[in-house]
Amino acid sequence: MQFCPKCNTRLKAKQEDEKKAGKMVCPKCGYSTAQVAIAKTEAKSKAASEDASIKVLGEEDDVQALPTTRVECPKCGNKEAVWWMLQTRSADEPTTQFYRCTKCSHTWRHYA
Repeated sequence: MQFCPKCNTRLKAKQEDEKKAGKMVCPKCGYSTAQVAIAKTEAKSKAASEDASIKVLGEEDDVQALPTTRVECPKCGNKEAVWWMLQTRSADEPTTQFYRCTKCSHTWRHYA
């Protein structure tokens, strides 16, 4: 969905160009634009939404300030890991607890 930059009305496909996917036109002020420009805008917004993932904690991030706990690493069996919590689901769901092994840096999560 695109909006007119002049009057903020929703743009509609021009009647004779609907089959060709040519231009979008503003029914209020007559502003028109090429469909190619709209496709570029939609591609940019799709790329931006794909980059909206949650970065929990990168492998290179400093974990010295995080609290430690006694929990067994499922990868190497070490008994100590740093931990942190994030709200990864909706607000009425409990937080997700993340662990990172102090020996092998394996990261895993625990849903409370």
